[in-house]
Amino acid sequence: MDVRLTSEQQQLRDAAAKLADDLGPHSVADLADTGRIARLDKQIASTGWRSLRSDEATGVEVAIVAEEFGRGLVDAPFLGPVLADDLTRQFGAQSGAATVAVAGRAVDARGCTEAVFLQDATVVRAELLGETACVDLTRAVAQLGAPTDLGELSPEAAVRWQALAIASTAADLVGVSRGALALAADYAKIREQYGNTIGSYQAVAHLLAESLTLTEGSESIMRHAAWAVDELPPAQALRAAQMAKVYCARAARTVCETSIQVHGGIGNTWECLAHVFLRRALISTELWPVKLEEIDLGLS
Repeated sequence: MDVRLTSEQQQLRDAAAKLADDLGPHSVADLADTGRIARLDKQIASTGWRSLRSDEATGVEVAIVAEEFGRGLVDAPFLGPVLADDLTRQFGAQSGAATVAVAGRAVDARGCTEAVFLQDATVVRAELLGETACVDLTRAVAQLGAPTDLGELSPEAAVRWQALAIASTAADLVGVSRGALALAADYAKIREQYGNTIGSYQAVAHLLAESLTLTEGSESIMRHAAWAVDELPPAQALRAAQMAKVYCARAARTVCETSIQVHGGIGNTWECLAHVFLRRALISTELWPVKLEEIDLGLS
């Protein structure tokens, strides 16, 4: 595989990054800013990114947007709708205001009226009954109504969709790692202790360096998994996604906890964004979770 992004993919990444920087929350208080959220939803709707797969986008391109949205803590539905779109397009149906459901609950549910999910090789549709509280402050979840079958996928198509779902959440985890690391590094540049910025001390610098190493490793394995979604046989694509998910989930939790540690006392307060990154990482880990026992490579 060629790890370099094409010019079009770089433009997509720049556009997603700009949207995340301009309209993503810059403080915990911003999470309750309804005006910002309305502008964010309108901007994402105008991009058409929620139907990337219907527009023949690759897994890499979905991962590019997911990563930037994770980095910027973008609190608007994206992964749920784009995965729902990938399921429904295979029947020639429009996903509309649909998201996906995992473990009996719809995720990325704000503004959606129904959810679709995969049950073995059957695509199931259900109406949303109402939003419920979620540990992740940047995502809404909802309960499901009575399910109805939408249709059957081939076993190969079902496995490929699972690979896309797992690789996309791995991309979100990479973005979360990047965002949490940037938050900690920026703080280390301005927080002074004993007359020097804390980033000048080796103990803090080593923590940040370890986080950078974990983040870069996560990006490499995730990018391969995203490429594999469309380029490798379904079983190999799924295994690549599973390996990426395990690595990225472990790395993201470490990086987020390190960010809290670097912030010191303020890192344990509600006002610090560090806990929002950690919450998102924990929930992304639980979306299509992967156990090491599922990967037949002798990992432990």
